Amino acid sequence: MRHLLDTCREVFYYLRQYKSRTFMTMFGIVWGTVTIIVLLAFGVGLKKFMSREMHGLGEGIAIVWPGRTSIAFEGYGRERDMHFREEDGALIKSEIGEIAYASPEYSRWGTPVRVEDKVQQPNITGIIPEYGPMRNIWWQDGGRWINDLDVKKKKRVVFLGNDLKDFLFGKNVNAIGKYVYIGETPFVVIGVLKKKTQNSSYNSRDKDRAFIPASTFSSLFGSRYINDIVYKVKDPREAKAVQKRLYEVFGKKYKFDPKDTETLWIWDTTEMDKFFFYFFLGFNLFMGLIGVITLVVGGIGLANIMYVVVQERTREIGIRRASGAKRRHIMGQFILEAFIIIGLSGALGFLCGFGLIKFLSILPIDKYVGKPDFSLPVALSAIAVLGLIGFLAGYFPSRKAAGLQVVECLRH
Repeated sequence: MRHLLDTCREVFYYLRQYKSRTFMTMFGIVWGTVTIIVLLAFGVGLKKFMSREMHGLGEGIAIVWPGRTSIAFEGYGRERDMHFREEDGALIKSEIGEIAYASPEYSRWGTPVRVEDKVQQPNITGIIPEYGPMRNIWWQDGGRWINDLDVKKKKRVVFLGNDLKDFLFGKNVNAIGKYVYIGETPFVVIGVLKKKTQNSSYNSRDKDRAFIPASTFSSLFGSRYINDIVYKVKDPREAKAVQKRLYEVFGKKYKFDPKDTETLWIWDTTEMDKFFFYFFLGFNLFMGLIGVITLVVGGIGLANIMYVVVQERTREIGIRRASGAKRRHIMGQFILEAFIIIGLSGALGFLCGFGLIKFLSILPIDKYVGKPDFSLPVALSAIAVLGLIGFLAGYFPSRKAAGLQVVECLRH
Protein backbone atom coordinates (compact mmCIF):
# COMPACT_ATOMS: atom_id res chain seq x y z
CA MET A 1 0.00 0.00 0.00
CA ARG A 2 2.85 2.36 0.90
CA HIS A 3 4.57 1.57 -2.38
CA LEU A 4 1.38 2.41 -4.27
CA LEU A 5 1.04 5.77 -2.49
CA ASP A 6 4.67 6.60 -3.21
CA THR A 7 4.13 5.77 -6.88
CA CYS A 8 1.04 8.00 -7.01
CA ARG A 9 2.99 10.88 -5.47
CA GLU A 10 5.69 10.48 -8.11
CA VAL A 11 3.10 10.45 -10.88
CA PHE A 12 1.49 13.67 -9.66
CA TYR A 13 4.94 15.23 -9.26
CA TYR A 14 5.77 14.56 -12.93
CA LEU A 15 2.35 15.81 -14.03
CA ARG A 16 2.97 19.11 -12.20
CA GLN A 17 6.43 19.39 -13.74
CA TYR A 18 5.00 19.34 -17.27
CA LYS A 19 1.75 21.28 -16.90
CA SER A 20 1.29 22.25 -20.56
CA ARG A 21 1.93 18.74 -21.82
CA THR A 22 -0.37 17.28 -19.19
CA PHE A 23 -3.12 19.75 -20.05
CA MET A 24 -2.98 19.01 -23.79
CA THR A 25 -2.98 15.26 -23.15
CA MET A 26 -5.90 15.46 -20.75
CA PHE A 27 -7.85 17.80 -23.04
CA GLY A 28 -8.00 15.15 -25.77
CA ILE A 29 -9.37 12.58 -23.31
CA VAL A 30 -11.85 15.06 -21.79
CA TRP A 31 -13.15 16.04 -25.23
CA GLY A 32 -13.51 12.41 -26.26
CA THR A 33 -15.37 11.55 -23.06
CA VAL A 34 -17.76 14.47 -23.46
CA THR A 35 -18.36 13.47 -27.08
CA ILE A 36 -19.20 9.84 -26.37
CA ILE A 37 -21.44 10.71 -23.39
CA VAL A 38 -23.40 13.44 -25.17
CA LEU A 39 -23.83 11.50 -28.42
CA LEU A 40 -25.01 8.34 -26.66
CA ALA A 41 -27.28 10.38 -24.38
CA PHE A 42 -28.87 11.97 -27.46
CA GLY A 43 -29.31 8.53 -28.99
CA VAL A 44 -31.06 7.19 -25.88
CA GLY A 45 -33.21 10.31 -25.58
CA LEU A 46 -34.26 10.16 -29.24
CA LYS A 47 -35.17 6.48 -28.87
CA LYS A 48 -37.37 7.21 -25.86
CA PHE A 49 -38.96 10.15 -27.67
CA MET A 50 -39.79 8.05 -30.74
CA SER A 51 -41.03 5.18 -28.58
CA ARG A 52 -43.31 7.53 -26.65
CA GLU A 53 -44.62 8.96 -29.91
CA MET A 54 -45.21 5.55 -31.43
CA HIS A 55 -46.78 3.88 -28.41
CA GLY A 56 -49.54 6.46 -28.01
CA LEU A 57 -51.52 4.01 -30.13
CA GLY A 58 -50.67 1.14 -27.80
CA GLU A 59 -47.70 -1.10 -27.09
CA GLY A 60 -47.43 -4.50 -28.75
CA ILE A 61 -51.02 -4.52 -30.03
CA ALA A 62 -52.57 -5.73 -33.27
CA ILE A 63 -55.85 -4.77 -34.94
CA VAL A 64 -57.77 -7.19 -37.14
CA TRP A 65 -60.53 -6.14 -39.57
CA PRO A 66 -62.90 -8.40 -41.49
CA GLY A 67 -62.25 -8.58 -45.22
CA ARG A 68 -63.74 -10.49 -48.15
CA THR A 69 -63.20 -14.05 -49.34
CA SER A 70 -61.21 -14.58 -52.53
CA ILE A 71 -61.34 -18.40 -52.59
CA ALA A 72 -64.40 -20.66 -52.87
CA PHE A 73 -64.67 -22.97 -49.88
CA GLU A 74 -66.98 -25.90 -48.98
CA GLY A 75 -69.74 -24.81 -51.33
CA TYR A 76 -69.46 -21.11 -50.47
CA GLY A 77 -68.54 -18.80 -53.30
CA ARG A 78 -65.99 -16.03 -53.58
CA GLU A 79 -66.46 -12.33 -52.75
CA ARG A 80 -68.31 -12.94 -49.48
CA ASP A 81 -68.03 -10.06 -47.02
CA MET A 82 -66.84 -11.05 -43.55
CA HIS A 83 -68.45 -9.58 -40.43
CA PHE A 84 -67.27 -9.84 -36.83
CA ARG A 85 -69.61 -10.02 -33.86
CA GLU A 86 -69.08 -8.69 -30.36
CA GLU A 87 -68.45 -12.15 -28.88
CA ASP A 88 -65.57 -12.78 -31.31
CA GLY A 89 -63.16 -10.95 -29.03
CA ALA A 90 -63.82 -13.48 -26.27
CA LEU A 91 -63.70 -16.29 -28.85
CA ILE A 92 -60.14 -15.65 -30.03
CA LYS A 93 -58.95 -15.10 -26.46
CA SER A 94 -60.32 -18.49 -25.39
CA GLU A 95 -59.18 -20.34 -28.52
CA ILE A 96 -55.70 -18.82 -28.81
CA GLY A 97 -53.76 -19.12 -25.57
CA GLU A 98 -51.02 -16.74 -26.73
CA ILE A 99 -53.46 -13.80 -26.70
CA ALA A 100 -53.41 -11.92 -23.39
CA TYR A 101 -56.14 -9.35 -24.07
CA ALA A 102 -58.75 -8.85 -26.77
CA SER A 103 -61.51 -6.29 -27.18
CA PRO A 104 -64.21 -5.86 -29.82
CA GLU A 105 -64.49 -2.33 -31.13
CA TYR A 106 -67.54 -0.59 -32.51
CA SER A 107 -66.95 2.68 -34.35
CA ARG A 108 -69.41 5.30 -35.59
CA TRP A 109 -69.17 8.72 -37.18
CA GLY A 110 -71.78 11.42 -37.72
CA THR A 111 -73.72 11.24 -34.45
CA PRO A 112 -73.71 14.63 -32.68
CA VAL A 113 -72.29 14.89 -29.19
CA ARG A 114 -73.42 18.06 -27.48
CA VAL A 115 -73.43 20.07 -24.27
CA GLU A 116 -75.87 22.97 -24.47
CA ASP A 117 -74.94 24.85 -27.67
CA LYS A 118 -71.56 23.11 -28.11
CA VAL A 119 -71.95 20.37 -30.73
CA GLN A 120 -69.32 18.08 -32.17
CA GLN A 121 -69.49 14.95 -34.33
CA PRO A 122 -66.54 12.86 -33.11
CA ASN A 123 -65.82 9.19 -33.55
CA ILE A 124 -67.92 7.27 -31.02
CA THR A 125 -66.31 4.01 -29.95
CA GLY A 126 -67.88 1.05 -28.16
CA ILE A 127 -65.42 -1.18 -26.28
CA ILE A 128 -64.89 -3.35 -23.17
CA PRO A 129 -62.55 -2.57 -20.22
CA GLU A 130 -59.57 -4.52 -21.63
CA TYR A 131 -59.34 -2.00 -24.46
CA GLY A 132 -58.01 0.84 -22.27
CA PRO A 133 -54.73 -0.70 -20.99
CA MET A 134 -53.97 -2.11 -24.44
CA ARG A 135 -54.32 1.31 -26.06
CA ASN A 136 -52.50 3.23 -23.30
CA ILE A 137 -55.67 5.10 -22.38
CA TRP A 138 -55.39 6.55 -18.87
CA TRP A 139 -57.64 8.98 -17.09
CA GLN A 140 -57.15 12.29 -15.37
CA ASP A 141 -57.47 12.61 -11.58
CA GLY A 142 -61.01 12.17 -10.30
CA GLY A 143 -62.19 10.04 -13.20
CA ARG A 144 -62.13 6.40 -14.17
CA TRP A 145 -62.23 4.09 -17.17
CA ILE A 146 -65.17 1.94 -18.29
CA ASN A 147 -65.55 -1.17 -16.10
CA ASP A 148 -67.24 -4.59 -16.28
CA LEU A 149 -70.36 -3.38 -14.47
CA ASP A 150 -70.84 -0.63 -17.06
CA VAL A 151 -70.80 -3.27 -19.80
CA LYS A 152 -73.00 -5.73 -17.93
CA LYS A 153 -75.67 -3.13 -17.04
CA LYS A 154 -75.42 -1.32 -20.40
CA LYS A 155 -74.84 1.90 -18.52
CA ARG A 156 -75.03 5.26 -20.29
CA VAL A 157 -71.56 6.40 -19.31
CA VAL A 158 -68.97 8.04 -21.52
CA PHE A 159 -65.20 8.54 -21.37
CA LEU A 160 -64.13 11.66 -23.27
CA GLY A 161 -60.92 12.46 -25.09
CA ASN A 162 -59.24 15.49 -23.51
CA ASP A 163 -59.63 17.75 -26.57
CA LEU A 164 -63.27 16.76 -26.99
CA LYS A 165 -63.89 17.50 -23.31
CA ASP A 166 -62.23 20.93 -23.63
CA PHE A 167 -64.45 21.76 -26.59
CA LEU A 168 -67.67 20.69 -24.86
CA PHE A 169 -67.02 22.00 -21.35
CA GLY A 170 -64.02 24.31 -21.49
CA LYS A 171 -60.44 23.77 -20.38
CA ASN A 172 -60.79 24.71 -16.72
CA VAL A 173 -64.09 22.94 -16.05
CA ASN A 174 -64.29 19.58 -14.26
CA ALA A 175 -66.53 17.45 -16.49
CA ILE A 176 -66.70 14.37 -14.22
CA GLY A 177 -70.32 13.66 -13.25
CA LYS A 178 -71.73 16.06 -15.82
CA TYR A 179 -73.98 15.03 -18.71
CA VAL A 180 -73.47 15.08 -22.47
CA TYR A 181 -75.97 14.11 -25.13
CA ILE A 182 -75.02 11.50 -27.71
CA GLY A 183 -77.73 11.97 -30.27
CA GLU A 184 -80.76 12.52 -28.02
CA THR A 185 -79.55 10.21 -25.23
CA PRO A 186 -77.94 11.64 -22.05
CA PHE A 187 -74.65 10.10 -20.90
CA VAL A 188 -72.79 10.84 -17.67
CA VAL A 189 -69.06 11.60 -18.01
CA ILE A 190 -67.00 9.15 -15.92
CA GLY A 191 -63.51 10.07 -17.08
CA VAL A 192 -61.35 12.27 -19.27
CA LEU A 193 -58.29 11.13 -21.15
CA LYS A 194 -54.95 12.08 -19.65
CA LYS A 195 -53.01 14.01 -22.28
CA LYS A 196 -50.74 11.79 -24.33
CA THR A 197 -48.70 11.88 -27.51
CA GLN A 198 -50.16 9.87 -30.38
CA ASN A 199 -48.69 10.15 -33.86
CA SER A 200 -50.71 7.35 -35.48
CA SER A 201 -54.25 6.00 -35.39
CA TYR A 202 -56.68 3.93 -37.44
CA ASN A 203 -59.94 5.76 -36.68
CA SER A 204 -59.25 9.02 -34.94
CA ARG A 205 -56.88 10.37 -32.31
CA ASP A 206 -58.00 9.31 -28.84
CA LYS A 207 -58.08 12.93 -27.69
CA ASP A 208 -61.01 13.55 -30.05
CA ARG A 209 -63.05 10.40 -29.35
CA ALA A 210 -65.93 9.43 -27.08
CA PHE A 211 -65.76 5.92 -25.58
CA ILE A 212 -68.86 4.07 -24.31
CA PRO A 213 -69.45 0.43 -23.24
CA ALA A 214 -69.77 -1.98 -26.18
CA SER A 215 -73.11 -3.30 -24.90
CA THR A 216 -74.48 0.25 -24.66
CA PHE A 217 -73.27 1.01 -28.19
CA SER A 218 -75.00 -2.01 -29.75
CA SER A 219 -78.21 -1.29 -27.83
CA LEU A 220 -78.22 2.44 -28.68
CA PHE A 221 -77.38 2.16 -32.37
CA GLY A 222 -78.73 -1.34 -33.07
CA SER A 223 -75.38 -2.51 -34.42
CA ARG A 224 -75.07 -6.23 -35.18
CA TYR A 225 -71.45 -6.19 -36.25
CA ILE A 226 -68.30 -4.71 -34.77
CA ASN A 227 -65.72 -2.83 -36.84
CA ASP A 228 -62.59 -4.58 -35.64
CA ILE A 229 -60.90 -6.45 -32.79
CA VAL A 230 -57.88 -5.14 -30.89
CA TYR A 231 -55.71 -7.80 -29.26
CA LYS A 232 -52.35 -8.14 -27.55
CA VAL A 233 -50.18 -11.25 -27.46
CA LYS A 234 -48.31 -12.39 -24.35
CA ASP A 235 -45.03 -12.76 -26.22
CA PRO A 236 -44.39 -10.59 -29.32
CA ARG A 237 -42.27 -13.39 -30.77
CA GLU A 238 -45.48 -15.42 -31.17
CA ALA A 239 -47.17 -12.73 -33.29
CA LYS A 240 -46.87 -14.63 -36.58
CA ALA A 241 -48.16 -17.87 -35.07
CA VAL A 242 -51.12 -15.99 -33.56
CA GLN A 243 -52.00 -14.51 -36.95
CA LYS A 244 -52.04 -17.99 -38.48
CA ARG A 245 -54.33 -19.21 -35.70
CA LEU A 246 -56.68 -16.25 -36.27
CA TYR A 247 -57.29 -17.43 -39.82
CA GLU A 248 -57.97 -20.94 -38.53
CA VAL A 249 -60.37 -19.87 -35.76
CA PHE A 250 -62.34 -17.43 -37.89
CA GLY A 251 -62.20 -19.78 -40.87
CA LYS A 252 -63.85 -22.49 -38.82
CA LYS A 253 -66.60 -20.14 -37.57
CA TYR A 254 -67.30 -18.21 -40.77
CA LYS A 255 -66.57 -21.01 -43.26
CA PHE A 256 -63.64 -19.75 -45.30
CA ASP A 257 -60.30 -21.20 -46.29
CA PRO A 258 -57.65 -20.41 -43.63
CA LYS A 259 -55.18 -19.89 -46.47
CA ASP A 260 -57.31 -17.06 -47.87
CA THR A 261 -55.36 -14.02 -46.69
CA GLU A 262 -57.96 -11.60 -48.09
CA THR A 263 -60.50 -12.54 -45.42
CA LEU A 264 -58.68 -10.71 -42.62
CA TRP A 265 -56.68 -7.50 -42.56
CA ILE A 266 -54.20 -7.44 -39.70
CA TRP A 267 -52.09 -4.51 -38.57
CA ASP A 268 -49.43 -5.81 -36.18
CA THR A 269 -47.73 -2.85 -34.51
CA THR A 270 -44.95 -5.12 -33.15
CA GLU A 271 -43.48 -5.05 -36.66
CA MET A 272 -42.84 -1.34 -36.18
CA ASP A 273 -41.32 -2.09 -32.76
CA LYS A 274 -38.84 -4.47 -34.42
CA PHE A 275 -37.94 -1.85 -37.01
CA PHE A 276 -37.34 0.80 -34.36
CA PHE A 277 -35.28 -1.62 -32.24
CA TYR A 278 -32.84 -2.41 -35.03
CA PHE A 279 -32.86 1.15 -36.34
CA PHE A 280 -31.86 2.64 -32.99
CA LEU A 281 -29.42 -0.17 -32.32
CA GLY A 282 -27.58 0.83 -35.49
CA PHE A 283 -28.06 4.53 -34.79
CA ASN A 284 -26.62 4.30 -31.26
CA LEU A 285 -23.74 2.12 -32.45
CA PHE A 286 -22.94 4.76 -35.08
CA MET A 287 -23.11 7.60 -32.54
CA GLY A 288 -21.03 5.58 -30.10
CA LEU A 289 -18.47 4.85 -32.81
CA ILE A 290 -18.02 8.57 -33.47
CA GLY A 291 -17.44 9.13 -29.77
CA VAL A 292 -15.06 6.17 -29.52
CA ILE A 293 -13.01 7.41 -32.49
CA THR A 294 -12.69 10.81 -30.83
CA LEU A 295 -11.64 9.13 -27.61
CA VAL A 296 -9.17 6.87 -29.41
CA VAL A 297 -7.50 9.94 -30.91
CA GLY A 298 -7.03 11.25 -27.37
CA GLY A 299 -5.73 7.81 -26.34
CA ILE A 300 -3.17 7.87 -29.15
CA GLY A 301 -2.00 11.25 -27.91
CA LEU A 302 -1.66 9.79 -24.41
CA ALA A 303 0.32 6.81 -25.72
CA ASN A 304 2.70 9.10 -27.58
CA ILE A 305 3.24 11.16 -24.44
CA MET A 306 3.90 7.97 -22.48
CA TYR A 307 6.57 6.97 -25.00
CA VAL A 308 8.13 10.42 -24.55
CA VAL A 309 7.99 9.97 -20.76
CA VAL A 310 9.77 6.61 -21.06
CA GLN A 311 12.47 8.23 -23.21
CA GLU A 312 12.92 11.08 -20.72
CA ARG A 313 13.13 8.78 -17.73
CA THR A 314 15.35 6.12 -19.22
CA ARG A 315 18.19 6.79 -16.75
CA GLU A 316 15.73 6.70 -13.84
CA ILE A 317 14.46 3.33 -15.07
CA GLY A 318 18.06 2.02 -15.15
CA ILE A 319 18.69 3.19 -11.56
CA ARG A 320 15.46 1.55 -10.37
CA ARG A 321 16.34 -1.72 -12.11
CA ALA A 322 19.88 -1.61 -10.69
CA SER A 323 18.39 -1.04 -7.22
CA GLY A 324 16.37 -4.24 -7.47
CA ALA A 325 13.12 -3.14 -9.10
CA LYS A 326 11.59 -5.89 -11.23
CA ARG A 327 10.12 -5.53 -14.70
CA ARG A 328 6.57 -5.76 -13.37
CA HIS A 329 7.26 -2.84 -11.01
CA ILE A 330 8.39 -0.67 -13.94
CA MET A 331 5.38 -1.71 -16.03
CA GLY A 332 2.99 -1.15 -13.14
CA GLN A 333 4.30 2.38 -12.57
CA PHE A 334 3.76 3.52 -16.16
CA ILE A 335 0.39 1.76 -16.51
CA LEU A 336 -0.71 3.40 -13.26
CA GLU A 337 0.43 6.78 -14.59
CA ALA A 338 -1.66 6.26 -17.74
CA PHE A 339 -4.68 5.23 -15.68
CA ILE A 340 -4.35 8.26 -13.41
CA ILE A 341 -4.33 10.58 -16.43
CA ILE A 342 -7.27 8.70 -17.97
CA GLY A 343 -9.12 8.68 -14.65
CA LEU A 344 -8.72 12.41 -14.01
CA SER A 345 -9.58 13.26 -17.61
CA GLY A 346 -12.56 10.88 -17.62
CA ALA A 347 -13.91 12.29 -14.36
CA LEU A 348 -13.62 15.83 -15.71
CA GLY A 349 -15.20 14.70 -18.99
CA PHE A 350 -18.09 13.11 -17.10
CA LEU A 351 -18.73 16.32 -15.19
CA CYS A 352 -18.61 18.44 -18.35
CA GLY A 353 -20.78 15.97 -20.27
CA PHE A 354 -23.33 15.73 -17.49
CA GLY A 355 -23.46 19.51 -17.20
CA LEU A 356 -23.90 19.88 -20.97
CA ILE A 357 -26.71 17.32 -20.97
CA LYS A 358 -28.48 19.16 -18.15
CA PHE A 359 -28.14 22.42 -20.03
CA LEU A 360 -29.51 20.91 -23.25
CA SER A 361 -32.42 19.42 -21.29
CA ILE A 362 -33.50 22.94 -20.35
CA LEU A 363 -33.79 23.96 -24.01
CA PRO A 364 -37.19 23.45 -25.73
CA ILE A 365 -36.04 20.53 -27.89
CA ASP A 366 -38.14 17.80 -26.30
CA LYS A 367 -40.94 18.06 -28.86
CA TYR A 368 -38.49 17.65 -31.76
CA VAL A 369 -35.74 15.16 -30.80
CA GLY A 370 -36.45 14.33 -27.17
CA LYS A 371 -34.20 15.16 -24.25
CA PRO A 372 -30.71 13.63 -23.97
CA ASP A 373 -30.73 10.99 -21.26
CA PHE A 374 -27.65 10.34 -19.10
CA SER A 375 -28.46 6.71 -18.33
CA LEU A 376 -26.52 3.89 -16.67
CA PRO A 377 -25.76 2.09 -19.99
CA VAL A 378 -24.28 5.34 -21.34
CA ALA A 379 -22.07 5.74 -18.26
CA LEU A 380 -20.94 2.11 -18.31
CA SER A 381 -20.15 2.28 -22.03
CA ALA A 382 -17.99 5.37 -21.52
CA ILE A 383 -16.20 3.83 -18.52
CA ALA A 384 -15.49 0.61 -20.45
CA VAL A 385 -14.02 2.52 -23.40
CA LEU A 386 -11.95 4.74 -21.09
CA GLY A 387 -10.61 1.73 -19.22
CA LEU A 388 -9.61 -0.08 -22.41
CA ILE A 389 -7.91 2.98 -23.90
CA GLY A 390 -6.12 3.70 -20.62
CA PHE A 391 -4.76 0.17 -20.47
CA LEU A 392 -3.60 0.13 -24.09
CA ALA A 393 -2.10 3.63 -23.85
CA GLY A 394 -0.07 2.57 -20.82
CA TYR A 395 0.70 -1.05 -21.68
CA PHE A 396 2.86 -0.68 -24.78
CA PRO A 397 5.04 2.20 -23.50
CA SER A 398 5.42 0.44 -20.13
CA ARG A 399 6.40 -2.80 -21.86
CA LYS A 400 9.08 -0.90 -23.73
CA ALA A 401 10.27 0.65 -20.46
CA ALA A 402 10.37 -2.72 -18.71
CA GLY A 403 12.31 -4.26 -21.60
CA LEU A 404 15.18 -1.74 -21.51
CA GLN A 405 18.59 -3.11 -20.59
CA VAL A 406 19.95 -1.77 -17.30
CA VAL A 407 23.40 -1.00 -18.69
CA GLU A 408 22.00 0.89 -21.67
CA CYS A 409 19.70 2.86 -19.37
CA LEU A 410 22.59 3.92 -17.13
CA ARG A 411 24.62 5.03 -20.17
CA HIS A 412 21.70 7.22 -21.39
